[in-house]
Amino acid sequence: MKNIIIYDTTLRDGNQAEDVNFSLEDKIRVALKLDELGVAYIEGGWPGASPVETAFFEQIVTRKLKHATIVAFGSTFHPGATAETDKNLEALLAANTKTVTIVGKSWEVHVHEALRVTPERYLQVAAESVAYLKARQREVFFDAEHFFDGMADNPAFTMAVIRRVLEAGADGVTLCDTNGGTLPRKIMEAVRHVHQEMPDAQIGIHTHNDCDLAVAASVAAVEAGATLVQGTINGVGERTGNANLCSIIPILELKEEKAYRCLPEGHLSMMRDVSAYVAEVANLAPFTRQPFVGRSAFAHKGGIHVSAVNRNSRLYEHINPADVGNEQRVLLTEMSGRSNIVYMARRMGFHLGNDDSVVKGILEELKEKASLGYDYAAAEASVELLILRKLGKDRLRDFFRLMQFNVLESKRMTDGVAQMDAVMQSEATVTLEVEGTMEHTAAFGEGPVNALDNALRKALYGFYPRLKEMRLVDFKVRVLAPTKEHKGTGSLVRVLIESADQHHKWVTVGVSFNIIEASLQALVDSVTYKLYKDENNGQSTD
Repeated sequence: MKNIIIYDTTLRDGNQAEDVNFSLEDKIRVALKLDELGVAYIEGGWPGASPVETAFFEQIVTRKLKHATIVAFGSTFHPGATAETDKNLEALLAANTKTVTIVGKSWEVHVHEALRVTPERYLQVAAESVAYLKARQREVFFDAEHFFDGMADNPAFTMAVIRRVLEAGADGVTLCDTNGGTLPRKIMEAVRHVHQEMPDAQIGIHTHNDCDLAVAASVAAVEAGATLVQGTINGVGERTGNANLCSIIPILELKEEKAYRCLPEGHLSMMRDVSAYVAEVANLAPFTRQPFVGRSAFAHKGGIHVSAVNRNSRLYEHINPADVGNEQRVLLTEMSGRSNIVYMARRMGFHLGNDDSVVKGILEELKEKASLGYDYAAAEASVELLILRKLGKDRLRDFFRLMQFNVLESKRMTDGVAQMDAVMQSEATVTLEVEGTMEHTAAFGEGPVNALDNALRKALYGFYPRLKEMRLVDFKVRVLAPTKEHKGTGSLVRVLIESADQHHKWVTVGVSFNIIEASLQALVDSVTYKLYKDENNGQSTD
């Protein structure tokens, strides 16, 4: 098994993504999570570029990392200066990291047009930058910017850059597809050429995703001899992003007859958790269809597929989801067959057969509600409640019954005209039957749904204190396609509510032409699901 060095650049190159802006605390948190995953190198940023970048290197040295080496990133010195007088190299050394990476030009066009110096002068700059850092006891990686464009344009100069930095003592060279436009076949050819010319050199690969080929190009480079892979978690990065380590690492470890090892043994199963963690810290919505780690990566919707995976998951899954910390999911929609119902019921602990009458009843109700706009593929908690209700009251008891509700919206008026700067006031009242007792409560809120939520909780807290653990995570409203009965502002709307407690998250759905009623449907299901889970997990709800 061949070891591949994973070099993560989420905190530097990933931070250049349009929607990503890590704070100092964010960078520390992500670095610790990456170390827990077991990557070999974490590129922390460009010291001196901003106060956050500089502070990161000052603080990260106080943390004890188990697996990763922190890397400071910079560039070769300016051709108009010297290594000894260059502020960039000075900042790299001041970061006090064991390892530094410097980026340099390897495409002659950039040397002429961007730096406006001769190729001979730049070869001197690149070599002296490396030698200067090596003389100060640093491990030095050289990122050959635009390497593949240079190989296509003037390979003699591009290869000369690689030779000079290696002769100057560089510990490794990383070949960069900076514009993200090189096809995997060309990547493989170029990497193989470097490997043949310099068999003792450590070769790395750094690709961008402008052609949606960064992962494929990185894997091709490894197959051609690269032993270090740069990338980011979830593929975040400038423009369309960088090579996605959440795909590259599983591909290398699980494919090719498991010929490669990227992480410490047993750490691959952390992949989904790390992906979700970094997305949350970056304040990015997770890409549900992301290979390997996405929520939909092992989700099955069609009845034929579900029937097959019930027999043997390998029939429609290329790996065991648990290998990357993911799980198999079966969705219930209007396309579902009886196998979908059976799978869901068995996962809930109820052993039903395809021919059971209750399965047919559940399927019919499911399809009827799906035709009205209920999205059960996204609202698995509502699916579970639907199945439980069909199975009978002994499966799901009535924790409470909503008898009546009212919502009042008001705004203070002056001389018959609403004051534009006045605050809208929302008030809700609910009447519930709870454990044989009638409860009538009222509450204010920031909007009608929040007022209803507050009133509902106020009525239930005395009976079920654990509801205080429950919190809203997301609230989505979508207008459905108009029908003959419901169109324009009277169209049906679908509300999805994502809730959570300290143990897990769940999603419920409601549909109505009235947005308040749709919201209340989803809200009532969300509260009911929380109470059901607490009671059936051995946790008292009162």
